[in-house]
Amino acid sequence: MFEKLQERLDVIFKKVKGYGKLSESNIRDSLREVRVALLEADVNYRVAKDFLEKVKEKAMGEEVMNSITPGQKFIKIVYDELCALLGETNKPLDVAGSPPVPVMLLGLQGSGKTTTAGKLALYLRKKGRKPLLVPTDVYRPAAIEQLAKIGSQLGIEAFTPAAGTNPVEICRDAKAYAMKKGFDTLIVDTAGRLHIDEGMVQELVRQKDLLAPRETLLVVDAMTGQDAVNIAKSFDEKVSIDGVILTKLDGDARGGAALSVRAATGKYIKFIGIGEKLDALEAFHPDRMASRILGMGDVVSLVEKAQEVFDEKKAKELERKLRKDEFTLEDFKEQIKQVKKLGSMESVIGMMPGLGKLKGLVDFSEAEEGIKHTEAIINSMTVKERLYPHLIDGSRRTRIAKGSGLRVQDVNELLKRYLETKKMIRRFTKGGMKGLPKHLFG
Repeated sequence: MFEKLQERLDVIFKKVKGYGKLSESNIRDSLREVRVALLEADVNYRVAKDFLEKVKEKAMGEEVMNSITPGQKFIKIVYDELCALLGETNKPLDVAGSPPVPVMLLGLQGSGKTTTAGKLALYLRKKGRKPLLVPTDVYRPAAIEQLAKIGSQLGIEAFTPAAGTNPVEICRDAKAYAMKKGFDTLIVDTAGRLHIDEGMVQELVRQKDLLAPRETLLVVDAMTGQDAVNIAKSFDEKVSIDGVILTKLDGDARGGAALSVRAATGKYIKFIGIGEKLDALEAFHPDRMASRILGMGDVVSLVEKAQEVFDEKKAKELERKLRKDEFTLEDFKEQIKQVKKLGSMESVIGMMPGLGKLKGLVDFSEAEEGIKHTEAIINSMTVKERLYPHLIDGSRRTRIAKGSGLRVQDVNELLKRYLETKKMIRRFTKGGMKGLPKHLFG
């Protein structure tokens, strides 16, 4: 996400940092380039204009102009204004109130609304809530079945409407069912259209009147760029929304929707969809997004994600094994599985400060393929071989290579890496507790 904008801003900021002193002239030149970068990123023209005026006003101040590091001061101003543009602070989903608390999802067809309903339900379950998925799209073929399938994959129940019931009746019946079964949240997946029409609006209003939802969220495809702003404005005028969920942000190299929606509509972005997997939904934090846009990474989100996916018991057991020099290929495989849960290698690298530039220099698909090969090789071993790798002789290596569909050389390379890792661990653990870096285990 924001790849093109990141590249443009990086070039501009390098030039700014090269100035020994900032002047009105080179500030204007820099802002002109920033303006072009924003418009190329499909940022709304009015939003870009207002943003640049605020940056210019602060950058022309005496404190910046006479600073020893004017370039850094200029970048800090851009960062602060980006945070303000994106909403300044995270606005968490409001699900307070007597259960079941309704959350309505609105949006046009193709915005990813049904998948987002599942993602949001999973997000809330991780927060300790018990959500019920409610399908009210009775028009799109198999829409109800799609939500039920997503719910089944997640282990989250989806309400089954009675045959022939309309969306308002489904809302009424689902609410009664949730109260009876102890669900505390309703995630209502409403019907979309190819465009906003009076029939859809009236139906949404009727559902909203019945449910009185705590949050009404608009699901918008980030790849629609400035159209996302117009869609959000229209829905807010006709139905009144509380916030926005931007989907497919991982596929949007420009980022215009994310940078325009808050300023143009006054509505906060609550969540962003960053992948096809059902756990690829993140709460939106303006400061973290501003850091990503400026190529500064997003360590906080990376740490939070790691805390979510790494099992504490498994981490303690791994620590014990490392200290006892009992680290096996089975453990090696388990660590690969844990790391994969963080997301693609490219997305993880993008969150690390200073490493964002590697995205244009490193072939991540090749690295991801290497991880798959490692898993395939270990999966082709017997349990005994994983636990006691020294048993793997020439004939076993040939069998393992055939079983994984790879070469004997690949098996040899994996075993070599494993032994080198063991040696490194031994060096760290030599001398007991003092030798092993504490940061390995958080």
